[in-house]
Amino acid sequence: EVQFVESGGGLVQAGGSLRLSCKASGFTFAERAMEWFRQAPGKEREPVACISPRDGPTYYTDSVKSRFTISSDNAENTVYLQMNSLNPEDTAVYYCAVPTSFYCSSYSFMMKYWGQGIQVTVSS
Repeated sequence: EVQFVESGGGLVQAGGSLRLSCKASGFTFAERAMEWFRQAPGKEREPVACISPRDGPTYYTDSVKSRFTISSDNAENTVYLQMNSLNPEDTAVYYCAVPTSFYCSSYSFMMKYWGQGIQVTVSS
């Protein structure tokens, strides 16, 4: 069974940092792209970052470029999202996900698997 265990969320003050982790199982992790999406209250779910298979190219939405870094550890089947210089606009539920294809995608409907989501709250 495909499963995800997300951790690392919580409450942080503006300007602070958090590192999210998503440990996956039930599929061949090294062959798949891994994504992070987020959904803020009253907002549509939006893409945040993606890493291509086998530590390939990474992609970021404009609002998090230079602040967030996605990385993966194939030996641990885990993808990370390092979030620095957080601001209240980053407050959302963050989800790890796996695209249906072997390539990164910015579309929610292209995701084959989803984690349960983890809350990130940034106070001012």
